[in-house]
Amino acid sequence: MGTLEINKIYNEDCLATMAQMPDGFIDLTITSPPYDNMRIYNGYVFDFNKIAQELYRVTKNGGVVVWIVNDQTKNGSESGTSFKQALYFKEIGFNLGDTMIWEKTGAGALGSNIFYLQNFEYMFILTKGKPKTTNLIKDRENKIKSGINRVSTGIKADGTHKLRTIELKPYGKRTNIWRINQQQNSKHPAAFPESLVKDHIISWSNEGDLIYDPFIGSGTVAKVSILNNRLFIGSEISLEYCNIANNRISVKTK
Repeated sequence: MGTLEINKIYNEDCLATMAQMPDGFIDLTITSPPYDNMRIYNGYVFDFNKIAQELYRVTKNGGVVVWIVNDQTKNGSESGTSFKQALYFKEIGFNLGDTMIWEKTGAGALGSNIFYLQNFEYMFILTKGKPKTTNLIKDRENKIKSGINRVSTGIKADGTHKLRTIELKPYGKRTNIWRINQQQNSKHPAAFPESLVKDHIISWSNEGDLIYDPFIGSGTVAKVSILNNRLFIGSEISLEYCNIANNRISVKTK
């Protein structure tokens, strides 16, 4: 294994980058792979199984991988690739901590005349053991008046509610469905919204932690990591996208 530079985007296959990382090196990975045939990334393909195995190796105990993915619909059926990938991550040792939904507000929904409009992506929160960092965002306004309240925590066998006295705050943790506007970027076919990346970085890491994106594309994870006092490493096999990302972080984070 070589010595990797921190805060650098490597123009290479992510397997080559991770081969230089020691075990338990990364605090948090946030990425979206080129799933099925829905996006064309300059003709490049990737070996999912090997990448998943390497992500497990290089992730610290307690580290998190945020894997954002969707399925292609072909011949009237969704591929199910997203679920297959999530289950494989579990097979190799990750916990599937949460299956979150990114609802794309302000975007043109996809669909057919047969089914409802499709307007979301899965965000699988994969953990290597118990997460070492959970800074859950609390911006959901409580419908019940804040203060001391009796609330239900479940249903008993006889159908009555289990009640507990708690102090409700004005705002509680948000749900696992995030409604975030899809960012348009003419230079990249599937750019992340910066707010989506920021909220995951805040949720699953602390300042000074090392963030990785094996498919860094236009560099959103790198930029948002810098702006939130995190370190980063990125991999991007396309020289065109690598140049876009490097230009973006050198210009917009000054």
